[in-house]
Amino acid sequence: MKIRRWMKHPVHSVKPLDSIHHARELIERYRVNQLPVIVEGHLVGIITDRDLRDAFPSVFDSLSFARRRPHVGTTDPRTVTVEMVMSPNAITVRPDDSMADAARLMREQRIGALPVVERQQVVGILTRSDILDSFVDLAELED
Repeated sequence: MKIRRWMKHPVHSVKPLDSIHHARELIERYRVNQLPVIVEGHLVGIITDRDLRDAFPSVFDSLSFARRRPHVGTTDPRTVTVEMVMSPNAITVRPDDSMADAARLMREQRIGALPVVERQQVVGILTRSDILDSFVDLAELED
């Protein structure tokens, strides 16, 4: 079973200088957990919902709390860029790689998605959900 059949495309993505506020909006709008970071079609990193949760200020960093405790700083998510919090070395797969190899790779690396790259261009993304969908499809064939 090939990745090409199960990968999602087109891919929702961000650019390195986009704000993390924008990245979070895309993750929420499209209900995805990862966004490839792309420059002119080339993958330069990946940002996850976890990266964004870790980067966003806590409720304790809010302006009202900061006024009561002046030593607490605030960070505006509109000024923090994706490249400041992304993982720059994303692990990738090719469209004609096997789903089994992709599943093993995701398990070994403890990651939730793999950008799919062909001729140095991002052509899709394979997620844990896609792996599970392929497994369900295979299991139903055996019934």
